[in-house]
Amino acid sequence: MLALTDPKEAYRRSVFDARVQGGDTAALVQLCLEHAITGLGGALFAHQRSDAAGRSKALTRALTAITALEMGVDRNAPLAGALLQMYGAARHAVLGSVVNFQPELLASVRQDLVDIEKALHARP
Repeated sequence: MLALTDPKEAYRRSVFDARVQGGDTAALVQLCLEHAITGLGGALFAHQRSDAAGRSKALTRALTAITALEMGVDRNAPLAGALLQMYGAARHAVLGSVVNFQPELLASVRQDLVDIEKALHARP
């Protein structure tokens, strides 16, 4: 199966699988944030290059990661409401950009996710 796959994609997938299997909750949140940030950045880059297929693939990657983040929120946690609202708005922005690409909105969503990622790294 991997022989039919791009070697770069096969390597990325194996690294992803290893991180998922060996990760705790915090590591999985970090992984999802990385994929969402990378996906949004990739969509913005592909849009600049007028690469519709690349943009679509990157948006799908970002949407998958954001959905995983949203599904993983502990509904009893103190920040659950804020996280659910933010992830929901991010998901809505990505879905809206499938039909009407909004680079400024997606750049803002990406920055919000970068800020969350930085806050996670800053915690003791």
